[in-house]
Amino acid sequence: MASDDRRSALLADDERSFLEGSREDPEELASAGRVFLEMVRGFERLGDLNRCVTVFGSARFAEGHRYYQLARELGAALARDGYTVMTGGGSGIMEAANRGAKEAGGASVGCNIKLPREQTPNRYLDRFVEFDHFFVRKVMLVKYSAAFVVMPGGFGTLDELFETATLMQTGKIESFPIVAMGGQFWRNLQTFVEDSLLAEETITQADRELFRLTDSVDEAVAIIRESATHRE
Repeated sequence: MASDDRRSALLADDERSFLEGSREDPEELASAGRVFLEMVRGFERLGDLNRCVTVFGSARFAEGHRYYQLARELGAALARDGYTVMTGGGSGIMEAANRGAKEAGGASVGCNIKLPREQTPNRYLDRFVEFDHFFVRKVMLVKYSAAFVVMPGGFGTLDELFETATLMQTGKIESFPIVAMGGQFWRNLQTFVEDSLLAEETITQADRELFRLTDSVDEAVAIIRESATHRE
């Protein structure tokens, strides 16, 4: 465990160095090589996925929390509908969605990130890939999915939500469903989006409609299924 912690710390130091600014060319080329190899490893491990839904959410919700249970029910429902459930591979919401999928006999996949604390692969994964760089991990979480469910979380979850929405807004990926689940947690954000972003015209109504809010597992799966039917 100590060696794993040391390796995570060294990787964090390497990434901080990479993002601090200009360096000597050999260092930059070495970083580029590591990123390239990380991408290739992800493609090799995940390239055969299809009918995949990515679930985003916090690592910090324990098994007894209502959001954990909601994600577990969602994972099971998606699996029963024939979807592979992909998450960031960690604890909390990620574990719950993977757990539900596995319990329902479906495929459960994780894209884990090496961190000094809080992020270890959960035990409900049929397949997982471990990444050093957040941005490579996010590519994989988006690349193979045809829909996204975002549940309550912190900065990382918000980053994943808004980056996915931005990719759709700018036409970099197709406009797949983004379903937000978690009640008042997302309604507060919806108020900000409508009263600030939309009111000040920094987004359009079409941008606002990129994501849907519901706390119904059945409705979430129906939204995803309907979108897939329209694309066929």
